[in-house]
Amino acid sequence: MKVLKLSAQGLPQSWISLEEAVTHYAAEDVRWEAGARIAVFRGGHNAITGLQSEIAISSIIGTRGVPRINPFLLRCGLTNDKLFARDRHVCAYCGQPFHDHDLTREHIVPLSQRGPDTWMNVVTACRSCNHRKSSRTPEQAGMPLLYAPYVPSLWEDFILRNRRILADQMEFLMAHVPRNSRLQM
Repeated sequence: MKVLKLSAQGLPQSWISLEEAVTHYAAEDVRWEAGARIAVFRGGHNAITGLQSEIAISSIIGTRGVPRINPFLLRCGLTNDKLFARDRHVCAYCGQPFHDHDLTREHIVPLSQRGPDTWMNVVTACRSCNHRKSSRTPEQAGMPLLYAPYVPSLWEDFILRNRRILADQMEFLMAHVPRNSRLQM
């Protein structure tokens, strides 16, 4: 289970472990929190009151200070898992849905024709369509694309990074995803 760490201004910074979240709470770095309580860590007992210390962790936290990373300068790293999620596990050529193990990263302009390995030059394809297209462009192969590639936004990238997003975290992130995002469908 991961905690969505945001800057105090509400911009996504990273997915952190529960233990990392505890250190933010203990250091009084958490400025605000949202979402459900997902864990409670208990410490020692106070010698005077006898009460046990505890830190309750929320699924979304906003931390103080100036972020070390400017999220607008971040580039969404291209991985097959993120690509398949962006394209909703649907082949760009035949339009059929597939499981991860039946999908491939398909270069629109093939690497053999000096096509780059970038978000705007890749789509999800089933093994059969990828093999049929071979090292040709869609036009050369007579296989038009059913959807266009795009570079995921910062908010989409945070969704694509984590397979186990809690409902309240997903609601928070989806509220910032562009309306025309494939993730909105």
